[in-house]
Amino acid sequence: MTIAAAPPTHRLGASVRSRPYTLPVTCSCLPSPSSSSASVVSLSHSQSATPVRHFDKHLTGKKSICFLDINPLCFNGSRPCMKSFVYWVGLFFSKVSLRNPVIAVLDGEEGNEFRRRLLPSYKATRSNNGSSSGWLNRVEPQIVQILQSCNVPVVKVKGFEADDVVATLTDQALEYGYRVMIGSPDKDFKQLISNDVQIAMPVPELRRWCFYEMKHYIKQYGCDPTSDLSLRCFMGDDVDGVPGIQKLVPSFGRKTAIKLLKKHGSLENLLNAAAVRIVGRDYAQDALTKYADYLRRNYQVLSLRRDASIRLEEQWLCERDSSNDSLVLSKFVHKLSKGRDVVHRSGQRVKSTA
Repeated sequence: MTIAAAPPTHRLGASVRSRPYTLPVTCSCLPSPSSSSASVVSLSHSQSATPVRHFDKHLTGKKSICFLDINPLCFNGSRPCMKSFVYWVGLFFSKVSLRNPVIAVLDGEEGNEFRRRLLPSYKATRSNNGSSSGWLNRVEPQIVQILQSCNVPVVKVKGFEADDVVATLTDQALEYGYRVMIGSPDKDFKQLISNDVQIAMPVPELRRWCFYEMKHYIKQYGCDPTSDLSLRCFMGDDVDGVPGIQKLVPSFGRKTAIKLLKKHGSLENLLNAAAVRIVGRDYAQDALTKYADYLRRNYQVLSLRRDASIRLEEQWLCERDSSNDSLVLSKFVHKLSKGRDVVHRSGQRVKSTA
């Protein structure tokens, strides 16, 4: 495990593609990344030790903590982009987390190996994208320096993806009585949604973070978030290379899966019931008995792990000193405007996109 509350050095994992969102959500916005209207404030770099008092208006009633999934914010679509990282992080600080504690999480080395042993196709296309991973390695020190300067601890755990670390720390935060806001475009986090866990999703089309809560999930999928993981085992995940059951049984679609899960509650309950009695139409019954191991494997691959070897530390739960944010981010944007985000790869000069 690597923890960096002061001076950290980390390596990022593979990129996560942006996904479109058409959800009924509450939005917050700032000027676009190209805007030069950011104010510059020169104040201390020290971390405040004051207990949290100022909570996000969307998470009233309890203390709250924010987890920020860094890797996908470093891309504009599928293209590496440092301006995208600075824009979304700045917007998250000013409109989502405010002064609430923020913990940034990165993919650990060999983070994909556990799932790839179960399913070789898992994120195979991303792992083969050497240009993106090479770019991430080069800009990693800049990313960590920015977060450190904004008083954000940065963590990663070897053998675990960032999603697993966030899930582990979220469980701990809930045990301590906190509410949680997860900043990420990754739909895997929907399996964590509850009355005390929300997701803030970056929506490039709107240039905003949009809040996604339990009511939005129910409206979108027609079932409780506790069924999210079981539903995805049927539907698969093309982006992550996880095939759904429709690859084997084309007639077994979302409506069938939702109907059966509403009745039985979870994938395991459904498979156990199908093993001893008829639970649906012939095609569904045959699929559930014939491909039970296939679906259970999907469950293992898609389920967020909660066993990362990391614990929340007391100093991470203090109100974040945000006084440095504008200075740190605006200075870096100025460097980018001067063309200093140029990296070299295979003898070529490659500039990250805006």
